[in-house]
Amino acid sequence: MSSITNGALGVTLEPPRERVRREPLPNLSVEGTKRVLLAAPRGYCAGVDRAVIAVEKALDHYGAPVYVRKQIVHNVHVVSELEQRGAIFVDEVDEVPPGSHLVFSAHGVSPMVVQAAADRELQAIDATCPLVTKVHREATRFAGQNKQILLIGHAGHEEVEGTMGHAPERTILVGTPEDADTIQVDDPDNLVWISQTTLSVDETMETVRRLRVRFPNLQDPPSDDICYATQNRQVAIKKVAPGADLVIVVGSANSSNSVRLVEVALEHGAKAAYRIDYADEMRPEWFEGVASVGVSSGASVPEVLVAEVLEDLAAAGFDTVEEVRTAEEDLMFSLPKELRTAPSGEKDARGLGGRARTA
Repeated sequence: MSSITNGALGVTLEPPRERVRREPLPNLSVEGTKRVLLAAPRGYCAGVDRAVIAVEKALDHYGAPVYVRKQIVHNVHVVSELEQRGAIFVDEVDEVPPGSHLVFSAHGVSPMVVQAAADRELQAIDATCPLVTKVHREATRFAGQNKQILLIGHAGHEEVEGTMGHAPERTILVGTPEDADTIQVDDPDNLVWISQTTLSVDETMETVRRLRVRFPNLQDPPSDDICYATQNRQVAIKKVAPGADLVIVVGSANSSNSVRLVEVALEHGAKAAYRIDYADEMRPEWFEGVASVGVSSGASVPEVLVAEVLEDLAAAGFDTVEEVRTAEEDLMFSLPKELRTAPSGEKDARGLGGRARTA
């Protein structure tokens, strides 16, 4: 079993399982017209897309096996698909044979991990999301200015571990709004906050508010650390939730942003909300008295999994789909430099980490 968690819940991710056939969801009679409120944007973000393509292209370039430290992104389906192609996921670099190709996950790593890979003469490919790299650079810069850094994030999450590793002597982790009331600092006039990129926007702002009550001179980061995709998916589910009897979020248990979507849906009016990896996990009893179903997915979820949910819902009478769109997304990131050309040396059409999206 993987030791990777989503921090907040402390859940470990079970090995990917085969999807199972089950009886179709019943087409229950309800008052009103059955409909699906489909949140958009949803699913893959640019950083996830870049990281997944990086592993795919590394396999194309170098052949199997290609090693990946931690899960490239937090989704059991994606991990399983890449394993079938020859990717091997490890917890630490000392599990990788010297001289092998190793991909760092989208969540980023500390300088200590980079050095450990170099010491084993591994051919490292950095698939860290550029928005996470931005936070790393902020931490390094603030530490260089001798500021004390308050990192808002979830203990145990790989992104938090990587960010703290860039300024370990100057960083204090603030895990919850309640922690803001009790943390101790060296100099209340020399503080700056930064955050994990996949948090609840509302909860993060509440944490900052409570910190500022105690530390009025707390400095903000130069730009928002919570990534555009996390924010966009939360805004969309906020709009969906008040009209939904039930919300289904597709995403894995160790995906922080997927778990947050369930919480946000419940906080903003959904009568019930559940997270699933696959459509076959939807339970008939969830749909008793339900006329409207909201559907969204976390930033590491491929659209094929949402399509399967919609197919099962249509068979249960939810064949009217209304898209609830709150933003357009067209951001793309360049792939790691080692992977921007085809194995032949010619320019590769997938030199950018992005592909056509329907959400």
